[in-house]
Amino acid sequence: MDGAILPRETTGCHGGRETMQEAARSAGKSESLDRLLADYPRGPHDQPQSMCPAFGSLRVGLRMRRTATILSGSACCVYGLTFTSHFYGARRTVGYVPFNSETLVKGQLFEDIRAAVFETARPELYDCVVVINLCVPTASGVPLDLLPKSIDGVRIIGIDVPGFGVPTHAEAKDVLAGAMLRYARLEAEQGPVARPRNKVENQPTVSLIGELFPADPMVIGGLLAPMGLSLAPGVPSREWRDLYGALDCAVAAAVHPFYTASIREFAAAGRPIVGSGPVGVEGTAAWLDAIGAAAGVSAAQIDAAKAQALPQIAAAQQANKIEATVTISGYEGSELLVARTLVEGGARVPYVGTACPRTPWSEADREWLEAHGTHVQYRASLEQDLAAMREVRPDLAVGTTPLVQAAKELGIPALYFTNMVSARPLFGAAGAGALAGIVAAQVRGREKFARMVGFFDKVGTGEAAGYGSVGVPRDPPGARERYRKSRDAKAKAATSQSMGS
Repeated sequence: MDGAILPRETTGCHGGRETMQEAARSAGKSESLDRLLADYPRGPHDQPQSMCPAFGSLRVGLRMRRTATILSGSACCVYGLTFTSHFYGARRTVGYVPFNSETLVKGQLFEDIRAAVFETARPELYDCVVVINLCVPTASGVPLDLLPKSIDGVRIIGIDVPGFGVPTHAEAKDVLAGAMLRYARLEAEQGPVARPRNKVENQPTVSLIGELFPADPMVIGGLLAPMGLSLAPGVPSREWRDLYGALDCAVAAAVHPFYTASIREFAAAGRPIVGSGPVGVEGTAAWLDAIGAAAGVSAAQIDAAKAQALPQIAAAQQANKIEATVTISGYEGSELLVARTLVEGGARVPYVGTACPRTPWSEADREWLEAHGTHVQYRASLEQDLAAMREVRPDLAVGTTPLVQAAKELGIPALYFTNMVSARPLFGAAGAGALAGIVAAQVRGREKFARMVGFFDKVGTGEAAGYGSVGVPRDPPGARERYRKSRDAKAKAATSQSMGS
């Protein structure tokens, strides 16, 4: 294996995106990086602030039956990813191939990964073994594409998911999902494959792209039934054979619009793609029209589906009227759909920020929201989300953890998007009622927040953090001046040393 010797300062994620990319290209990873940068373009700023992107790919693999996952990366990164995976409910071991500078540079790391794959690929246990290169192995050119494509019938999939190449963990889900779909599509083109569980016979199906709240597929299935359509297995899938069922659909629905690699595989299989989702009355009507047209369903069947669904959604909106101003931000990819649901329910949503990129599959949502007075910010930074929240001062701020913290410090009710909003139904009448309920519950507490902020005003902030019988701690006399002199002396010594070297 050809290995690029990384400068000392780049032997970790702190090396900097440009430096790590340059090292990766020097080590022969240009094709892989070019594909990642094309599929997941960045915004005007360096990178959205979210957890390590590789968690998305790790999550997809850990949620699949009979799938083993092996990480190749720095020990600290692997520890953090493994901890996070178990925090989110993983109940299986995450494999890890350790390395040091010598094994990395001399190519022994690749041999160690290869040995680990052969040891893991046991057909009685697994259908697939996934190997994920993190930042340092990717930058060093560890060639996972040289691994065997299968061992004793167990599929081997190696992917690069560096933080300097994949902007968000949401998009990293697509890196693995797309690689799996490609492998499964090529298998299906070569001959018979395993039958998916619960395969629907003699009825066209729709495959949903994106991780959804468990009740949402059932809701969508009910919306599709009057058109003679049913649901195929979704992507990301729960086991390997479901990938064949997903590809065998009549229509692929890009409910989460950033699954670029997965959409490419559906297109290669000849499947039409429909964006947006069945949110609110207008969104559901437009989505059913688009799905029906793509599936070749008659106008009468489409009208029947709308006649069944739309009055129920309208009734849910009327019974759960939202009278609040809400700002939305997050990194899940469903932020625009959530905003549409709230706006149709009566809310004023002046700002929606998503860490995900603008793609053709969210254009209908963007146009609809902007027509209703909402500013849509793709690749939103935390600073942009905070600025919008502080300018609007909404009745409820929905966003990431740091935004929620900042909002509550201002006495503004706030909800963490991932744990609270993504853990509720979104589509159909169920979505309209669920989102209205959590908004109403939070807005009712605004007066309480205001009283709490007033009561604790100037307590526990800055140098006054903490309290007790001794009062606010004070610096010893002259401490700040001594610290300043010490700091200046160290800086001067470091300058002298660098000039001398």
